[in-house]
Amino acid sequence: MKMVYPAIFYPEKEGGYSVVVPDLLGCNAQGETLQEAIQMAQDAALGWLLVAVEEKIEFPKMSELETIKIEEGKGFVSLL
Repeated sequence: MKMVYPAIFYPEKEGGYSVVVPDLLGCNAQGETLQEAIQMAQDAALGWLLVAVEEKIEFPKMSELETIKIEEGKGFVSLL
């Protein structure tokens, strides 16, 4: 089964990116490059979902992209 969730990418002042996956409570990641941040976020989301399977927790529904709010110019949303 393929799962797709939106992630919010925030560029950091000192370089790199922080990532939040809002549908997966507490699922955060970071990377020194955008490519690394994407990979780390995918790994974090997969880990979150694997724990949900082990704990028999239902997967959350994916939020609609237009419902995800970020401050203008502070970051961007992409799908994982």
